Amino acid sequence: MRMRSTRREFLKGATAVAAGAALSPQNATFGDAPAAPAGGTLPIRKGVLLDMLPKKMSYADRFKMARDVGFEVVQAPTTPDQREAEEIKKAADGAGIAIDSVMNMDHWKYPLSSGDPAVVEKSMQGMRTSLDNAKLWGADAVLLVPAVVNAQTSYRDAWTRSQEQIRKLLPLAEELRVEISIEEVWNKFLLSPLEFATYVDEFKSPWVKAWFDVGNVVLYGYPQDWIRTLGKRIDKLHLKDFKRRQSSFEWVNLGDGDVDWAAVRSALAEIGFSGSATVELESVDDSIAEGYLRDVSQRVDKLVLGKE
Repeated sequence: MRMRSTRREFLKGATAVAAGAALSPQNATFGDAPAAPAGGTLPIRKGVLLDMLPKKMSYADRFKMARDVGFEVVQAPTTPDQREAEEIKKAADGAGIAIDSVMNMDHWKYPLSSGDPAVVEKSMQGMRTSLDNAKLWGADAVLLVPAVVNAQTSYRDAWTRSQEQIRKLLPLAEELRVEISIEEVWNKFLLSPLEFATYVDEFKSPWVKAWFDVGNVVLYGYPQDWIRTLGKRIDKLHLKDFKRRQSSFEWVNLGDGDVDWAAVRSALAEIGFSGSATVELESVDDSIAEGYLRDVSQRVDKLVLGKE
């Protein structure tokens, strides 16, 4: 789930930032971010989704743009075509930017928690491909949505079925030295930080970690609480922002929603987080992509890293 941006929304946001609009700390733009917590800038690498970069560009130009606007790492999607995967690697190497994680692509349509063995096998094959991609690209983690609770799959079944399948993947993860990083999403599963921590701990494996999405929990919790509870289990972050309306809600740009970024930054400092934080926002028209991405990169600097 990613926010949807338009040319008008981007230009409006950029103008507001330039004008230094006076906003409350909770809704501040990156230009109004509170000061960094004690200890200065956090040692976090800024990342961007490959899918946020202009799709009409070559991979080489996409990676170059990511680097030029200030990102250090890229998260790439599962790529079954070996020739395309090799092209992606060559482009990243040529631009001098790392692919540090893989967004597994089959876990929603084919969840590991399904009662259908054929569906589960498709999901497992997607994870095996993702792990192989990670090895090729030099990435150290694959993001996995572990289960989906629905009318056909109970919470208990989602828990036990998904853990059973993930355990089968652990030998390959260890062989390739790639972590399986579990993400919390709107899948009616892992609805509290205590449950999330327990789910990860039950594997008793250094190859299973937590991928924490800051925006996904705002509807039913506080990101800073989840960060402190999950602690060292967190290996990667997704960055989104979320705005509650009177009778609705929407995804918005970083700093324009309800996330208390100062509290998030303090919690990350407390747990000593030093991994990567990848923005997961909507892409925009190619004509404004570079300016938009540069703006997002600067928001991460202020809101998450604590740069002046």
